[in-house]
Amino acid sequence: MARQRMTNKRLAALMDVHPNAISSLKNQDNMPRIGGDTLNALCEYLECTPVDLIEYEVDRSDESRD
Repeated sequence: MARQRMTNKRLAALMDVHPNAISSLKNQDNMPRIGGDTLNALCEYLECTPVDLIEYEVDRSDESRD
């Protein structure tokens, strides 16, 4: 969103969702379940790919179980 200088409010208006929905997606600690239409809209309006939206981090709690 920073590359496009897009606010939550503007993206929400383009996607026809409440700004809180955008904020919630941005502030998730875990990957939220989103539908294909939502993913497509995010990528279209942000001019990106799904890879640009997802950051993978190793869950350190899984390592302690080994």
